[in-house]
Amino acid sequence: MLVIGLTGGIATGKSTASREFKALGVPVIDADEIARTALEPGQAPYTMVVKHFGASVLSQDQTIDRAKLGGIIFNDTGKRQLLNRCTHPYVRRQIIQQLVSLYVRGHSMCVLDVPLLFESGMDRMCAKTLVVSCSAEQQAERLIQRNQLSTEAAQARIAAQMPMQEKEQRATRVLDNRKSRDELAAQVRQVVRDWRPSALRTLASLAAPLGTLVGLVCARASWGLPTLCACSLWMVGSWCLF
Repeated sequence: MLVIGLTGGIATGKSTASREFKALGVPVIDADEIARTALEPGQAPYTMVVKHFGASVLSQDQTIDRAKLGGIIFNDTGKRQLLNRCTHPYVRRQIIQQLVSLYVRGHSMCVLDVPLLFESGMDRMCAKTLVVSCSAEQQAERLIQRNQLSTEAAQARIAAQMPMQEKEQRATRVLDNRKSRDELAAQVRQVVRDWRPSALRTLASLAAPLGTLVGLVCARASWGLPTLCACSLWMVGSWCLF
């Protein structure tokens, strides 16, 4: 299964691109959605966040006020890193579980939607990466309108992230979101056409673990070197096809 990492800067249009992938039937694993689940009462990250940041980040119903928490971490690198240490292990585990689930169900590709894809090192889980980009002026304007922020607050949130130029340099492909949503959607459709693995490669990727299992069974059962070599070659061949 081809895993595509999708990221961008805050308010550059990553979520719009994610919805376009979903509309094309490509499964999307949303790290932000998983992170929201992590901060629900009863989850281990919730307990850690309350312990380290205090009851001031809680709403009256004892849920974490994400706006309050965001205001704290976007102005303090150390506290932002502390929050990441509280939540990232949980998010990673959930992402891996969802990847395995999609893989065994035979999906040919999926998108891993992660705001901090490169910063967190999750790009290493992806065969290809996409960055949704727009001009710095558009990014600030969109963020101010979307989140009802002052210019200074918006610039502080943008500055807290990896520079867009660095993200673009690290990406396999950049999706240009300086114009209309239709143009962004057209770029997403082109990515799917260019990158979707063939049915043969998808089948081969499913066969490879089976080849590994057969090889181990053969070795354990002492079926002989020729049979073991044949199974191993099949396994390697399957991986090479993918």
